[in-house]
Amino acid sequence: MTHPRFAAALACALLAAATASAAQRTPPPTAPAGAPKAAGTRALEAGAKILQGNAPLAGFDIYLDGFHPMKDHPDMQVEAHHFCRQVNEDLAQCALFDGNTRTANLTGIEYIISEKLYATLPADERPYWHPHNGEILSGLLVAPGLPAAAEHALMAKKMNSYGKTWHVWNTGANGKPGDALPLGAPMLGWSFNRDGEVFPSVVEERDIRMKVHTGSKRKARADLRPQAHPQGGVDALKGTFQQATQDIPGVVDSAAPAR
Repeated sequence: MTHPRFAAALACALLAAATASAAQRTPPPTAPAGAPKAAGTRALEAGAKILQGNAPLAGFDIYLDGFHPMKDHPDMQVEAHHFCRQVNEDLAQCALFDGNTRTANLTGIEYIISEKLYATLPADERPYWHPHNGEILSGLLVAPGLPAAAEHALMAKKMNSYGKTWHVWNTGANGKPGDALPLGAPMLGWSFNRDGEVFPSVVEERDIRMKVHTGSKRKARADLRPQAHPQGGVDALKGTFQQATQDIPGVVDSAAPAR
């Protein structure tokens, strides 16, 4: 059952989105290969919109913005625009894009599960699922357009959750050009679990463009630390980043020795 305060805050989201600055718009960094749509293609699209509908896409209305390093290539760090549908209290499914405009490219998928469902996974499956507490408590994960109270409530519900993410299209990362088509094998995305792992320039560029402040988000979420449980995968990339890192308060690997 939705908490009344959360429901009321969500009701304000449309107003917030309507008044959001154009600077929050993020066009895709890469134009796909291919010729412009022909008139016949556009006519078919118009007919399909009227006659077919898009029922499976309904409900993908939770918008999250964050960053993923590739688990096998931590120096490849991408911003991911998540458009998610909450299937039930324990499962959400998200389509990932490289922007938030109509021309954004679909670059991957992410499934988000609760701590309860993660506990049911077999041991050989768990290495595919990254922990979320570091993303939340650091302020890196944001919900653009939501009022502060609604965003805080949303992040509280995602504490101790996990994500399984596959990126299938490199459309550009870290100042390097992307591919005009989705090439190569899918790449398993991971989460940032220590300060210093994500390139500062990546976060700064996002914050300026989308008019958010990661540091302020972090301070506002300090009250969520007592809810944080040790999570699997926090130390999966420990020591693989070239830059110096340090622990995020409240973010602990479940396999780490007691402190």
